[in-house]
Amino acid sequence: MAIELWASIKKEIGELVMQEPEMGTFYSRRILQHDSLALALSELLALKLATADVPVSALKPVFDEAYRRDPDILQATENDLLATRQRDPAVRYYSTALLYFKGFQALQAWRVAHWLWLQERQGMALWLQSQISEVFTVDIHPAAHIGSGILVDHATGIVIGETCVLEDNISMMQGVTLGGTGKETGDRHPKIKCGVLLGTGAIVIGNVTVGRGAKVAAGSVVLKDVEPHTTVAGIPAVPVGKPSADQPALDMDQDINP
Repeated sequence: MAIELWASIKKEIGELVMQEPEMGTFYSRRILQHDSLALALSELLALKLATADVPVSALKPVFDEAYRRDPDILQATENDLLATRQRDPAVRYYSTALLYFKGFQALQAWRVAHWLWLQERQGMALWLQSQISEVFTVDIHPAAHIGSGILVDHATGIVIGETCVLEDNISMMQGVTLGGTGKETGDRHPKIKCGVLLGTGAIVIGNVTVGRGAKVAAGSVVLKDVEPHTTVAGIPAVPVGKPSADQPALDMDQDINP
């Protein structure tokens, strides 16, 4: 899959160069000169996140190492890219999400931060979390667990806490908070099951579960478990109906009518 996807991205870029020859140097440096998605993404993220104290020359090898040592990271990246292309009508090309969408980029940088956390390299993991938050306005603790096929649309203001667990095929809009309830310690953050759609500004607080195929309406505050295949809305959120699809995350229909 990786080879075919990268070939598709390079083909897209070839067409875009024909449309905008002034962008040729940019497209060449970011895409065409690289032999794989991993190499291109490594350099792109390093350029976005580097600082004077941690320059590109020090940061890019960290991304390279993560992709080389854990192929599951790149597989998750590919699934996220496919999800973004399939679910977001603003995305005509895979390369659009790769080059320009901060939700996609922030999530991929987090995947490396999470890998570092699991390697007990917590200093670098927390530094990356801080940079991701500052550059992309997306704050995900490196200890959180996140599956693949994730769409983070627009992304501004996303917060995902330390003990959160997100399964596969989830979509979330900007301003989503998956947070704790205060000063309690231990397992204190939400668990989001497969196929869930989290609407704009949705807040889920505490060690609660949003069941498989559920939908949380925009602006809602979830304080207790949500049953599978249920739509909730309001402050606090209450059931208001059933989603029309088995996995609302895939069709992105935010209508809350029963």
